[in-house]
Amino acid sequence: MISCTEFIPAYSELFKFLEARGGREAVEAFWNELSDRFLGNLKSLVVEKGIRGCWLYWSHTLNEEAADFTMELDEEAGQFRIDMHHCPSMGMLLELKHFERYPDYCRHCDVLYRRVLEPLGYEYHLDMSQCHEARCSLVVKKANPLTFPCNGEQSRAEHD
Repeated sequence: MISCTEFIPAYSELFKFLEARGGREAVEAFWNELSDRFLGNLKSLVVEKGIRGCWLYWSHTLNEEAADFTMELDEEAGQFRIDMHHCPSMGMLLELKHFERYPDYCRHCDVLYRRVLEPLGYEYHLDMSQCHEARCSLVVKKANPLTFPCNGEQSRAEHD
């Protein structure tokens, strides 16, 4: 059986393999499939507990991964935030010198979680500008019903 930490470089290699075989669309399709199949627990928590569901989900998973992070929850404002001070996955990939990591590795987090949260009526803002340092920040907040699209989707251009 492969350990969690051994899976990180394998995941990066899989992304490269998929892109080589089917282009970026194949990688995106894989990420979408992962989200649909394996993030039902996040979806259930948010449906049941609202924005607190984000806190419950990530407090478990990030501690399990031994990440260095700070989380904030403001239920009154309907906002949840993670400041990732050191992502163990990207941190490991940055330390490994014997292979080249998938260049857009961190984007899987954007695709996986956005796909769950936006259809539930939440805005999802991921700042990946410091991924090259194994850091990022995420803000999830209840969307304004007057400005949020009815189907929970936004154009890709709005996210870039």
